[in-house]
Amino acid sequence: MKPLFGLLIGGALLASCSGPKATDAAAVNVQTLNQQFISAWNAKNTAQLDTLLADDVQYAQGETRFNGKSEVADKWVRATMGTISDLKTYTTTTGTDTNIAYEAGTFSTDVLPDAPGQPHGEGEGNFILLWKKQKNNSWKLSYVQLEGLPVKLRN
Repeated sequence: MKPLFGLLIGGALLASCSGPKATDAAAVNVQTLNQQFISAWNAKNTAQLDTLLADDVQYAQGETRFNGKSEVADKWVRATMGTISDLKTYTTTTGTDTNIAYEAGTFSTDVLPDAPGQPHGEGEGNFILLWKKQKNNSWKLSYVQLEGLPVKLRN
């Protein structure tokens, strides 16, 4: 019994002495990633936005679903870029580890009129932006979910 107890104590000591592995990477700052995205959006910089999208990015808003970088870039980014301005996000929750980072909360934006002389609107709703670390260690936007409320006329 004493040899078995000694082995258990020795194993416990060895296990407690091992620190974090050298290959463990620090988690990314998701607020920085989202600020890059929002800054590019507000600057209407579609080229930079393209560089932030993962090849397999998914977009969801209500019943609308787009899959893949090409479809998301064309049907969401470029299709809506000229309809809104001054995108702002207000974070309620975040999470990060070495491979995935997300931020969720609410958003607001100015909705531009369809034609001259029409009033501007205010859009708001909920968002989730999920980032994944790629094989080359870059971080790319992998999933976007927006749930907007009806647009209100701006006073």
